[in-house]
Amino acid sequence: MKDNVIASAPSAEFIEVELRSTSAIIRLNRPDIRNALNDQMRQELIAAFEWADRTPEIRAIILTGAGKGFCSGGDIGGMRERLNAPLGDVAFNGWTRQKQTHRGVAAIHGCTKPVIAAINGAAFGLGLDMAMACDFIVAAEGAKMSMSFLKRGLVSDGGGMYFLPRRVGLPRAKELIFSGRVVLSDEALAMGLVDRVSPPEDLIDMACIWAAELTQGSPAAVALSKAILDRTFETSDEEIFAMGRQAQAVCYTTKEHRASVEAFLNKTDSKV
Repeated sequence: MKDNVIASAPSAEFIEVELRSTSAIIRLNRPDIRNALNDQMRQELIAAFEWADRTPEIRAIILTGAGKGFCSGGDIGGMRERLNAPLGDVAFNGWTRQKQTHRGVAAIHGCTKPVIAAINGAAFGLGLDMAMACDFIVAAEGAKMSMSFLKRGLVSDGGGMYFLPRRVGLPRAKELIFSGRVVLSDEALAMGLVDRVSPPEDLIDMACIWAAELTQGSPAAVALSKAILDRTFETSDEEIFAMGRQAQAVCYTTKEHRASVEAFLNKTDSKV
């Protein structure tokens, strides 16, 4: 089932937003260049995620690409423009652009709702960084992934050096970053780089079904759990316990908690 583009979504040239049930599909839409990111696309991506995050009817977000690729990374045109800038401006221009890149990654990773990357084709460089900023990754069979930065004399600038070790472990992350080699979906699944693999024709349907499974609970409980879990590796157990106490106090006040307790007490909840 495919619904129309959401009328209230932000207008955009390079980002398409589509609604399926309670999931928003945010689609990178520059298929002629494998959805490479330019500055305008970064802005539109941030706007789309912020809109989806604040829209209560949307319970989950799926990030994917139009055409044959997920995202080939940064736009080479932008790289050429950067190299042609006056030497004294290169560093500051790069710093400014990096701030925008990190705003985009933060919009994905910091979203209060479950986010699934549906990798429909090549995810290279910044494209793979953005996929790993999502909570979960499902890849189409045969999809290619690469931490290709070192091949351009660069380092991962979209959070890959943070996200990748958490997915595959530190030694494997170093190997993938230093070599820049291409990983196919089956190997990516085996090493934990992706969570599921799907036939290409079923990719979005599988992501939507998975999104529905992940959003059956209270939106508040999901958002609070996600916020705490995302800080688990950097935070002490006492701090996690404290955040859990605060989150639970909030959950006690939600209508979903009250309805669940009343259903249990009245013996009307068949799932308990």
